[in-house]
Amino acid sequence: MRSDPHSQSHDSNTGTGEGFTTGAGRAPKLDQGQTVALPEDREPAFEQHIHDILSEIGENPDREGLLRTPYRVAKAYRFLTEGYTMDIDQVLNGAVFEEDYNEMVIVKDIDFYSLCEHHMLPFFGRCHIAYIPAGRIIGLSKLPRIVEVFSRRLQVQERMTQQIADALQHALQPLGVAVVCEGRHMCMMMRGVQKQNSVATTSEMLGAFEANSKTREEFLRLINTGF
Repeated sequence: MRSDPHSQSHDSNTGTGEGFTTGAGRAPKLDQGQTVALPEDREPAFEQHIHDILSEIGENPDREGLLRTPYRVAKAYRFLTEGYTMDIDQVLNGAVFEEDYNEMVIVKDIDFYSLCEHHMLPFFGRCHIAYIPAGRIIGLSKLPRIVEVFSRRLQVQERMTQQIADALQHALQPLGVAVVCEGRHMCMMMRGVQKQNSVATTSEMLGAFEANSKTREEFLRLINTGF
């Protein structure tokens, strides 16, 4: 790692520390003896954008409480959007098994957290997934993993629901796939219309769930039944 010419080491009762430089090489305004630990995994370009946003909204990015904020925000967004770097085949990791079972399989109440692509504000909720095997089943834990692949990115709930269903259809080629997502959107709750109790529900029905109303009704009934 390159040493930062604006960082200064100092001796104190707790040992020697290294300053944390913010923005475009600007030294933070620390009181004498203060130090902020220098992370190893910094992303200077990303952090500079966050630093600039803080300035634009009228904040002082160099005050103590915000010194590490650009670093934290950059790290948080890498986690919240890690779906872009995930590969479905690697996520499934061979957890598809031959099995002579042709009844409905449901995993419901899968928590998801995503970011609205219009305002980059969170939306979150629950996802319910069902499929009818055609000779192959999938490890149950892989269904929440599929949800994570498509929720951890900038999204709209409608597309996310379709992508989850299409991924499972492609992986298993089952007789049918059904996905229902229920989400609360912060872009509707904390700004705009500010409606606190609204829930958006989206669905995608493929194969037997689309063609057969009784199959579809059974799925909808089961996901609304308590454990």
